[in-house]
Amino acid sequence: MTGYTMYGSEMSYFSGKARAYLRWKGVEFTEIAPSPELMKTEILPHIGWPVIPVLKTPEAEYVQDTADIIAHFEGASDANSAMPDSPLQKFVTYLLQLFADEWMTLPAMHYRWNHNEEWIYGEFGKNAAPDGTPEEQYEAGKAVGSRFKGFVPMLGITPETAPGIEKAYEQFLADFSAHLEKLPYLLGTRASYADFAMIGPLYAHQYRDKFTGEHMKRTAPNVADYVERVIAGKGRDGELIPLDDVPATLMPILRVALAEHLPVLINTIEQFKDWARTAEPHAEVPRGVGMSPFTTGGHEGVIASRTFSLLRLQDALDTYQIMMPSDKRRADAFLKAVGGEAMKTMRIEPRLTRRNYKLALI
Repeated sequence: MTGYTMYGSEMSYFSGKARAYLRWKGVEFTEIAPSPELMKTEILPHIGWPVIPVLKTPEAEYVQDTADIIAHFEGASDANSAMPDSPLQKFVTYLLQLFADEWMTLPAMHYRWNHNEEWIYGEFGKNAAPDGTPEEQYEAGKAVGSRFKGFVPMLGITPETAPGIEKAYEQFLADFSAHLEKLPYLLGTRASYADFAMIGPLYAHQYRDKFTGEHMKRTAPNVADYVERVIAGKGRDGELIPLDDVPATLMPILRVALAEHLPVLINTIEQFKDWARTAEPHAEVPRGVGMSPFTTGGHEGVIASRTFSLLRLQDALDTYQIMMPSDKRRADAFLKAVGGEAMKTMRIEPRLTRRNYKLALI
């Protein structure tokens, strides 16, 4: 597996997820941080919109979205698969991906733009104006970064919700630190798909950004050590915990994640259904379908009802629905324990897929 190119960035949430997997998988690849010119000449013509990470194969095929990049290398007969093959652990993996990809955006974006803003402009500028002076890089980075900062209110991040976001993140660090006292990875003594999902928010934003990285290393050194191991591609040896079990130390994390995120997902499903009633067959799906009330860390706000969250949820629901009866009984007990019983009857209708690198109706 040689000759791959990944267009990504050290500052990018999802580049970290893809990078950690590729290293763990043993894929030889070259990572290139796309300059504005490269974005214009390489990514836009092939993907259709400005996004990273993008994987270019030796055959000059393009793969975009972290789940699709991972799927490109995974197979049914793969002895070194990142995905657990047992049903409950697979279900939990998709729940952890849903949490990491779609809910950890709250602390990731809050801390970046409310605690690391000046620093991150300089980092963006190193890509945008690699030959510029520090001052020129800062201005170039600010021009790029301001676009991302503009999304912050839509993600539910306001002065009113900020204390709750920080409270919830501190609780996550404490709960995850407690888990790492027992196991080096999320589901056992080797890394798996869930770990690559979790590294998305934890590396680029929470470990690498200046303020939050210093904070993590000082207050949650076990988490910082975990981030360093996963992003380096370690954890190939070892085993997932046996008998399709779920570590008890993950339950507090999943309980909080579902308590906060499920009401938003339920509301988003209803708004998506309303939108879909008048949509054309196989239509491209908008990134948002309204706003949803939410609570995090005891503080209330409103957040964009993001349709991509439903695609990640769909993976989890599909895994649950095809379980054998005995496995589903165990999954039901797990859902009861984490407050996720609403998921037993949730459906994404109409179903979602990705077509031409964008979210669409099947």
